[in-house]
Amino acid sequence: MSRFWSPVVHSLSPYVPGEQPKGGDVVKLNTNENPYGPSPRVLAAIASATDRLRLYPDPSASRLREAIAAHYDVAPEEVFVGNGSDEVLAHTFQALLKHDAPLLFPDITYSFYPVYCRLYGIRYEEVPLDAAMRVQIADYRRPCSAIILPNPNAPTGIGLPRDAVAALVAEHPDQMVVIDEAYVDFGAESAVSLIARHDNLLIVQTLSKSRALAGLRVGFAIGQRPLIEALERVKGSFNSYPLDGLAIAGAVAAIEDDAWFEETRARIIANREVLVRALSELGFEVLPSVANFVFARHRNRSGAYLATRLREHGVLVRHFEKPRIEDFLRITVGTEEQCSRLIALARRLV
Repeated sequence: MSRFWSPVVHSLSPYVPGEQPKGGDVVKLNTNENPYGPSPRVLAAIASATDRLRLYPDPSASRLREAIAAHYDVAPEEVFVGNGSDEVLAHTFQALLKHDAPLLFPDITYSFYPVYCRLYGIRYEEVPLDAAMRVQIADYRRPCSAIILPNPNAPTGIGLPRDAVAALVAEHPDQMVVIDEAYVDFGAESAVSLIARHDNLLIVQTLSKSRALAGLRVGFAIGQRPLIEALERVKGSFNSYPLDGLAIAGAVAAIEDDAWFEETRARIIANREVLVRALSELGFEVLPSVANFVFARHRNRSGAYLATRLREHGVLVRHFEKPRIEDFLRITVGTEEQCSRLIALARRLV
């Protein structure tokens, strides 16, 4: 059947998501999901929205944009929403990052970035992290059309201070800078406050992690109006209704329930610190994470060995067979019980 493929399909190497096991007694610490679930107000809002399923949803998701705008103290016209931050990023790559000069991003980062580049025919260059696996702003002082950085970075979990992001944006006034803040709520500094001063800055976030809505698929971007209009033009040429009515209702409730958000993220941060201490005592090098996961390697055991053995005992973690990080494991911060199970298993394996 490949003889019917469009030429671009032959060159694609699609992103491979983390394993989603079906059933069984599995501790799932491989896809950075929130272990505590969404706010009860989210479930109530979704239930109340079911009587409108016969109708198309609001194509502009006005209620959700207004809720996000109120939360971040921006105008609703400066907010774009989509079907998960992956779709928001996809539109961003197509609408704002395809130019003659190359796009820059780290060599160790979210592996969807080069996939989008190949899909949309975008030239790109990977900028190596330093020896400590950190982004160095000075390394981006080179010719480019745009820059995209996750903050905190994935899979390392290391964050940049807001001042560093501000310096990066100021140094590139004629280039787009996109900051992917999927994990920002777990201890990093958001750059949303810089939007008003910089017309070249776009912030992308998701409700999948800190709001526990990975199954609902809601992401958003914040930027000055011309950037948002570019995303709307692409979205309007692709899918008028990217968010269904249940997703809009649930996302609004999640954004508005600050108490649940603060309680659950505080528990995840506390569990992360326990996990870091325990792994360090077992001989792991653990990178300084401000995300809802840790990135760690053991001095005497390979990453492949540990990932395989952990899986045999019902604990899933993420292992990347890539240069520089093949001995690292990315471990989602789970509940207290899940973290304890992982630590007990690691103690037996190392």
